[in-house]
Amino acid sequence: MVKKDKSEYIIQAVSHALDLLEQFHDDVDELGVTELSKRLKLHKNNVFRLLATLESRGYIEQNKATENYRLGLKALELGQTFIKQMGLLRQAKPILEQMVEESNETAYVAIYKENHIVYLDVVETNLTVRVVSRVGSRLPAYCTAAGKVHMAYMTEEELDSLLDGLNPIQYTPTTICTPEGITKELAKIREQGYAFDDEELDLGVRCIAAPIRDYTRRIVGSISISGPTMRVSNARTESELVPLVLKASTELSTRLGYPK
Repeated sequence: MVKKDKSEYIIQAVSHALDLLEQFHDDVDELGVTELSKRLKLHKNNVFRLLATLESRGYIEQNKATENYRLGLKALELGQTFIKQMGLLRQAKPILEQMVEESNETAYVAIYKENHIVYLDVVETNLTVRVVSRVGSRLPAYCTAAGKVHMAYMTEEELDSLLDGLNPIQYTPTTICTPEGITKELAKIREQGYAFDDEELDLGVRCIAAPIRDYTRRIVGSISISGPTMRVSNARTESELVPLVLKASTELSTRLGYPK
C-alpha cells in the first residue's frame, strides 16, 4: 500500500481560513471584505463566510466603527499558549543570569495581569544589601517599572479604561498618582523604550524595565533590573543599566520570534 502525501489530505476551506488569518501581519491591523477578497483571490461571499466562521469562534472580530476586520482574542490566546509551550521562563533564565553577572544586581521577568504585575522569576545578586525577592507577588502596575512598560504600549481605549477605574495609592513621595502625571510618564517610556521606577513603590529601591515581545509583535512580559538607590545612581543607570536591560529585552524577544 502506497502512503499518500500529506498534501492530499488538505481541506481547502481550512486552508483558506488560515490564509485569511495570515493576512493580518506586520503593520496590517484591519482589512475589509473587498481587500481580503482581492488578496485571497476568493469571491466576496466566500470571504464573508470565512470571516463569519472565524468571528463566531473569536479568532476574528469586527471593528464596528470601520466595519473592517481584525484578529480576535482567540488568536492572541493561541500565541500566548505557544509562548508558554516554548517556555518563556526557560528562554529568560540564562538572560537573567547574564544580567546579574554583568551588573551584580537583581534581575526579574514579569507579566501583566489585571492591572497588576506578577513577577515570574528572579536571579538575585550575591551582595548582602539587595532587593527583596517578589516572585509570585502581584504589585500595582502604575508604580513599577515592569508595569509601566505594559501600560505604555496599551491602546488608547485600554489605557482610558484602566485610568478610569484606577484608585492610586501614594506609596512614596515620588509615586505618580494623577492621570495626567501617569499619561506623561507613559509617553516618555514609549519615546525612550524603557521604564524607570524611582522609588515609586519602595523607598530606597530603583528599577529599570523593558518590554518582551513575541513573534506577533505583542508585549508578553517585561525584563528588569532592581537595586538599592545607593548603587543604582542616575549616572550608572544611564551608562550601564539601561543599555543592559535593553540588550536583554532584545535578546529575549528575538528568542521568542520577534523579528529583528
